[in-house]
Amino acid sequence: MEFIPGELLHYCERYSEAEPPLLYELNRQTHLRTTQPRMLSGHLQGRFLSFLSHLIRPHFILEIGTFTGYSALCLAEGLAPNGTLLTIDPNAETNVLAQSFFNRSPYAAAIQLKEAQALDTIPSLTKPIDLVFIDADKKNYIAYYNAIIDKVRPGGLIIADNVLWSGKVVLPELEMDTDTRLLHAFNQQLKNDARVKSLVLPIRDGLMVVQKQ
Repeated sequence: MEFIPGELLHYCERYSEAEPPLLYELNRQTHLRTTQPRMLSGHLQGRFLSFLSHLIRPHFILEIGTFTGYSALCLAEGLAPNGTLLTIDPNAETNVLAQSFFNRSPYAAAIQLKEAQALDTIPSLTKPIDLVFIDADKKNYIAYYNAIIDKVRPGGLIIADNVLWSGKVVLPELEMDTDTRLLHAFNQQLKNDARVKSLVLPIRDGLMVVQKQ
């Protein structure tokens, strides 16, 4: 779901940095080859992720949920020299498409795609994380956050996608479905966590951006 009206969204895209050719192709291939192309970050959100990454020049990025690799490629644009990005996803089919585009990008050596469950992998990470992007199964958002918060360096960013869930988070709680209720609880937890500053943005399906203090 887009919260920006279509005509205004196109204007924003037109006057933002252009979508790089490789990402434009990946955008098209995702729509042609997957059943849920709306899961793709897309032009405007992708440029926003790239912009944030460029601002902090991360040495290590963790992405939870790869899909077809669009967001990973956007985030990799801001990596510091010799920086790395680890993206984790258990879906073998979409991982093949993602890896094929990683291999064609300037960031092939910097991006590691691990086919696994994130909660099984995160405990083994030892180096400080500069930026985390969470875009995976919604039922585990709180678990992902709890698993990574102590591994993120002070000043580091955590970004979570889909936190407005097609606008359903504003429904009365008794009318919320399970995923909506879980995302609402996630938003509440981050808002009330004194370790971070939080900002919710109505980009695409909602982005929660927090900075660790």
